Amino acid sequence: MKQIIVAGTGYVGLATGVSFATIGFKVTCVDIDKNKINLLQKGICPIYEPGLQEALLESIMQERIDFTTNLNQAYRKADVIFIAVGTPELPDGTANLTYLKEVAKDIAMNASKDLVVVIKSTVPVGTNEVVKQILKEFAHPKLKIDVVSNPEFLREGSALHDIFHGDRIVIGADHPQSASYVSELYKSFNLPIFVTSVRSAEMIKYASNAFLATKISFINEISSICEAVGADVEQVAHGMGLDRRIGSQFLNAGIGFGGSCFPKDTSALVKSSALKGLELKLLKSVIDINDYQQLKLYELAKLYFGSLKDKRIAILGASFKPNTNDIRHAPSIALIKEFLKVGAIITVYDPIALPEVNREFGDSVKYSNDLYEAISNQDAGLIVTEWNEIVQAELSQFETRMKQPLIFDGRNCFNLEEVQNTNIQYYSIGRKPVNVNLQIAQKL
Repeated sequence: MKQIIVAGTGYVGLATGVSFATIGFKVTCVDIDKNKINLLQKGICPIYEPGLQEALLESIMQERIDFTTNLNQAYRKADVIFIAVGTPELPDGTANLTYLKEVAKDIAMNASKDLVVVIKSTVPVGTNEVVKQILKEFAHPKLKIDVVSNPEFLREGSALHDIFHGDRIVIGADHPQSASYVSELYKSFNLPIFVTSVRSAEMIKYASNAFLATKISFINEISSICEAVGADVEQVAHGMGLDRRIGSQFLNAGIGFGGSCFPKDTSALVKSSALKGLELKLLKSVIDINDYQQLKLYELAKLYFGSLKDKRIAILGASFKPNTNDIRHAPSIALIKEFLKVGAIITVYDPIALPEVNREFGDSVKYSNDLYEAISNQDAGLIVTEWNEIVQAELSQFETRMKQPLIFDGRNCFNLEEVQNTNIQYYSIGRKPVNVNLQIAQKL
């Protein structure tokens, strides 16, 4: 049986390792973070992802997965190594490849037999060739080490589902033997496999995320027009989505995209293209629209109140999307920073992500893991993440608990007709405001 090594135990690396272990492979996950490895060795998943904790424990019990910080031992026994380390955004918007290059050098200096290195990390076009050069420079000259691109297309909050029920597996390889080797690893997943060149595989990842980000910014731009002309963006999006050429996915108007992929990858594509002398005007606009959209609820609150000093504001939802504790590039972070600048008193509610928010803001905000407690005696509630706990909330609780029942809904969680039957002043995205003072509504 092939010995699979996964370098990196972050979101992608851990999901990849557990998935291969689940279908019967022997997997070793490697990381230099001792605290993270200690947790994993105890069967404790360091990230929140539905189903991952249970799958991790099962794989450990079946002795199909283990975890180590011993790079030398792990890389020496490897038949195939998946690199899944982070490529975070640098200040200039390009991808930081430091960790990737360090892993490539470690592999080269410790490898003891021929192997295939598979890059799952999201990397700019041409990075696989850089890794191949590092391997050639530092590995024993008699070793044959090939590099294959295998980008991931996982959605946080449904990673395991996507791994086993995805649309495709993309494999970029320069040699047919390497492509066949990696394809064989994925045989049990029973998913369509698309084999292409290395550079095309790298580009597919960036182009896919940039296109989805474009759909989100497009519908958010349309939502602003809907507000101006009195149309309903949800009905508009539904009518558009019935066209099979367009589709309904990613046409939900709101306060923009966040997370570890769309913002970083779209920015990296723009920056890397600029280095080639290309100006991606469309994707620049996608980024600009998203930056504006993330602060839309703040702008609405500022117009409504005039002064926000000492106003009690509940931020409802902190993670960038439901079913994850990831707050990277989350709209909540940008909103909280703006409200704190003007002296507002912030209470943050989230069922999972409060520890991450606390690391970002400390004692400068208040925290609550109870929705109804969070809205009590507040001047306004801002819905930022469409957690089920929020979508299924009782509207009567907002009426009775808030200082004044005022909601700015950045995710269009509530039915307008249901809100109409309450005393809640309700502003959402791309839809008509409900139960509002007409003079105030016109100002907004």
